[in-house]
Amino acid sequence: MKACILAVGSEMLTPFKVDTNSLAITERLNAIGFDVRVKAVVGDDVDEIARLVEGSIGWAELIIVTGGLGPTEDDVTREAVARVLDLPLDTDEAIVSSLRQRFATRGLNMPDNNRRQAMVPRGATVLENTAGSAPGLLLARGKTDLVLLPGPPREMTPMLDALIRDRLAQKAGGVALFRRVLKITGRPESEVDAVAQPVYSKWVNKGGGPLQAETPDAISISTTILAVLGQIELHLTAAARDRGAAKIALDRAVSELHGVLGPSVYSIDGRPLEAVVGEMLHERKLTISVAESCSGGLLTSRLTDVPGSSAYVDRGIVCYSNRAKIELLGVSEQLIRDQGGVSEPVAIAMAEGVAARSKTNVGIGVTGIAGPDGGTPEKPVGTVVVAVTVDGVTKCRTLKLFGGRDMVKFQSAQAAMNMLRLMLSG
Repeated sequence: MKACILAVGSEMLTPFKVDTNSLAITERLNAIGFDVRVKAVVGDDVDEIARLVEGSIGWAELIIVTGGLGPTEDDVTREAVARVLDLPLDTDEAIVSSLRQRFATRGLNMPDNNRRQAMVPRGATVLENTAGSAPGLLLARGKTDLVLLPGPPREMTPMLDALIRDRLAQKAGGVALFRRVLKITGRPESEVDAVAQPVYSKWVNKGGGPLQAETPDAISISTTILAVLGQIELHLTAAARDRGAAKIALDRAVSELHGVLGPSVYSIDGRPLEAVVGEMLHERKLTISVAESCSGGLLTSRLTDVPGSSAYVDRGIVCYSNRAKIELLGVSEQLIRDQGGVSEPVAIAMAEGVAARSKTNVGIGVTGIAGPDGGTPEKPVGTVVVAVTVDGVTKCRTLKLFGGRDMVKFQSAQAAMNMLRLMLSG
């Protein structure tokens, strides 16, 4: 079942307001088997809204539009949908009466412009709004259901939940979408896809078509590859009526991908890298201290984002200057003079120095040039050196990272945690 979500509101086309409704709607629709194919944000323009709705009716079984149901002149969602369906707008006096009562309970008279909220395309089903003034609307055109919901999340969410319970779950026929996420780091997107594609290409339309039989071998699995900062994600989706069969099919798929991608896969359940590393430290009863230069405390911050991290995180030191490296970590001044602050010998001295002074099992040293200035032909912006020591065994790596300052800092922390993960896993 294909779905389209349209978020109406010119404010969401500015830097100051973000559409969050579509995320909540997608989560609920996926749970009952709807596959959201298109999301769009559109301004308060009746022509643009009508164009998007008309273009979606041809292929979507469900269109959900949020926003534009208020009392002002720029709330034009009703008008746009009525135009597409060639329906007149009638004033529903029951809605008018309810609105008057709502204002009266506050000791107020209803302004005349609130009558706009009582305009209903002929034949539409009115959806009660228990948390606000704008009622929702449900219309049908052929195989397509059109649902108009208010924009405020506190009004939209309970209305959608009621609609899912009373109508949409039955429309989906008991099918649900089940998902798994593999997270990979240390390899580029093109390389991951080249390795994974021969595996996941054979999962589509297994058994001659989706849902021909509720067995794991007959369930189709679709795969999406995403490149996000510092990592690659493989999203696996199975459509099935039987949760158990879907789980078996997804477990097999994850195992196959893990087999070809190897240790670059750090998570098969969606957990972030800091949670995976934290669990490894906790299980091994290891403690960690961190010395950061170019990452500026970001690595320590991410490690401590994990609940319970106080069991293994001892301290983090931001030693941004060479003087701080010397005074706080015991790095040799001569070493810095000879090798430079961004060098493998200095990174190793930082990692071993913070571990020795903290008396922790694990020490990490990160030093680099985050930019935009400070680079040289020998050590350009994006040069980062990471050293990790675990119970006296030290490894070091020089990285050439791309992107702006924030990207270099994030990737530095990601690389440091991944190096520790690989060392702990052998």
